[in-house]
Amino acid sequence: MNATATDSAARGQTPAGPLRLTLVVGSNRHGRFGPVVADWLLGRIRDRDDLVAEVVDVAEAALPMSLEPTPEAIAALSGITPKLTRADAFVVLTPEYNHSFPAGLKNLVDWHFTEWQAKPVALVSYGGLSGGLRAAEHLRQVFAELHAVTVRDTVSFHNAGASFDDRGTLRDPSGPNAAAKAMLDQLVWWGHALREAREKRPYAG
Repeated sequence: MNATATDSAARGQTPAGPLRLTLVVGSNRHGRFGPVVADWLLGRIRDRDDLVAEVVDVAEAALPMSLEPTPEAIAALSGITPKLTRADAFVVLTPEYNHSFPAGLKNLVDWHFTEWQAKPVALVSYGGLSGGLRAAEHLRQVFAELHAVTVRDTVSFHNAGASFDDRGTLRDPSGPNAAAKAMLDQLVWWGHALREAREKRPYAG
């Protein structure tokens, strides 16, 4: 047993394990570029030993816009809601459509409430000249309403299609890799802080 584990045991605590992270891929548009960015991002997450990731993809979520709990909606939610419920933290990947984020992403977010509460959210965006930053800023307002905490640093890809080669490899990974590390470091800090807080005092909303 290492010193940290010994100290924790002496205090009657168990060492904290990796954070459970859910990556939400927010685009369902035909010909979308999101999976390319998502694959790169998952590589950065899997390089770490403090995060364990799973994915929710809006394109695979057949959720109606009515928010009516029909049998079809309940069936679709069965593959989504558990991943959000057990997550300690989220990364939301969004493109920018018409100065904001996609309707499909908003619909998935709106189908849930308590699953987001008192958890941190990191935002990764991509687009043209703006890099999807307007979509990311709109999402901050949405997650604030849901009692989630968005971390300060983001990763954004301006002219995203030109940033990756035909194999989905970044042409110049130094900047994005550094930005991803800073963002994920913040996410891990908030993830542990909020997980410990929820364990000691359940969030009442």
